[in-house]
Amino acid sequence: MKKILIANRGEIAVRIIRACREMAISPVAVYSEGDRTALHVRYADQACAIGPSPPRESYLRIDRIIDAARRAGADAVHPGYGFLAENEDFAAACRDAGLTFIGPSPEVIALMGSKTAARAAATRAGVPVVPGTGDPLSPDVPDEAIARLADGIGYPLLVKAVSGGGGKGMRTVTDRAELAGAVRAARSEAASAFGDAAVYLERRITRPRHIEVQLLGDAHGTVVPFVERECSIQRRHQKVVEETPSLAVPPALRAAMTAAAAAVARAVGYTSAGTIEFLLDEDGTFYFLEMNTRLQVEHPITEMVTGLDLVHWQIRIARGERLDLDPEAALTPSGHAIECRIYAEDPDNSFLPSPGRILQLRAPAGPGIRDDSGADAGLDVPIFYDPMISKLVAWAEDRPRAVARMRRALGEYRVAGIQTTVPFFTWLFEQPEFLAGRFHTTYLDDVLKARGGRPFVEPAAEVEDVAAMAAALQTALSPFARVASGAPAADAGTQRWKAQARVEGLRGSGAGVPE
Repeated sequence: MKKILIANRGEIAVRIIRACREMAISPVAVYSEGDRTALHVRYADQACAIGPSPPRESYLRIDRIIDAARRAGADAVHPGYGFLAENEDFAAACRDAGLTFIGPSPEVIALMGSKTAARAAATRAGVPVVPGTGDPLSPDVPDEAIARLADGIGYPLLVKAVSGGGGKGMRTVTDRAELAGAVRAARSEAASAFGDAAVYLERRITRPRHIEVQLLGDAHGTVVPFVERECSIQRRHQKVVEETPSLAVPPALRAAMTAAAAAVARAVGYTSAGTIEFLLDEDGTFYFLEMNTRLQVEHPITEMVTGLDLVHWQIRIARGERLDLDPEAALTPSGHAIECRIYAEDPDNSFLPSPGRILQLRAPAGPGIRDDSGADAGLDVPIFYDPMISKLVAWAEDRPRAVARMRRALGEYRVAGIQTTVPFFTWLFEQPEFLAGRFHTTYLDDVLKARGGRPFVEPAAEVEDVAAMAAALQTALSPFARVASGAPAADAGTQRWKAQARVEGLRGSGAGVPE
């Protein structure tokens, strides 16, 4: 394997490019019109245009990506996550084109990509699943028949899309009266998001934890699970903070959950990196939720506590190498790691996307800090793609120190030109329930609702900073002001430095100072 085309963009493309460089493999990027000057394009050895900015005309075009791989002379394709990463047709097209797909087989992707088929596979492997319908609901099944199925499952329940994820095609139902409308809405959203309107019913576990197990499988039948990740800090079913290990998983439960994850993977002949997701009930009972047949967004925290490079291992497995990892070491974390997903969103405006040009970006650094980013000063955050600009990771010897380190790193983050979720995370990392580890999958939505829309940047502080900054800028930057005041040049330089410091500090707080 000498040349890998990365069928993705942004921070994950940069992450894979770096792994390729370390393994003496030439990385090839693809880009849409909107990504012509993107960081992943500049980092790669080669870059191939694949179409207009909308994903359906570029990053989701299997034919154009296969053609780009041929033109570049690549012998393998890494899909990253998102876009075509869990598309069995793409994996099959790579295989048919003589390209090594760095991931599981198309057949396994298809099997585990269907939540109902994955539930059946888990059941065959002896792993408990959340009670629900075993098969997708037929489009022509009467509402009354669906209601009877729901009565048997019990309320509250979820209507869930068979395909996809990220909370799309999902509706919570608390009684019979809501059911028919929820099914229609979930089907419509699932069809729009995934091209598949199939849905099923599943009991809604009250106040669960979302725990997942990273694993690797090779082509020789070896499966190695890793220490669990805690993914319960979610906003509208979307993870925003992940950490490892989980405070809610003692050693005996870890052994049971990781053994169950490995059993599912072995049962389907899984290869490459994958993740089994579980719901953990308050009484310690866990249920299989789904499998992600790709690299996860949150994979860096596993790397931080194990010292392994999961992308390296994906490539090595695709080469046919055997896993020679110590299973016990994989389940024994070294320290604690936390990840925040930094989005170009305005937390004071319902977390709406904040596209635009990044005028300034200074990522935090120092001991135990890792920033996986696809952004850079002077580049645009397009409206067409997921607004995540980086993944900020903090590692330390234990959770309290990791939290303290993350708070320090968030305080160092400087971004100008767009709004980001840094102020939101700064607030979250001060909440008593979070600090104590007392949370569940709806915790964040509950506390945000209770917060009542109060700004994450206090208005009084914002006005005070704006006034101080304006005064400093006027003094420092106006030659007329300097002449009138008789301020010496050295003093003017000091004022300019102070003004810039105020600008950076205010922008870092997310106050949205205009340029």
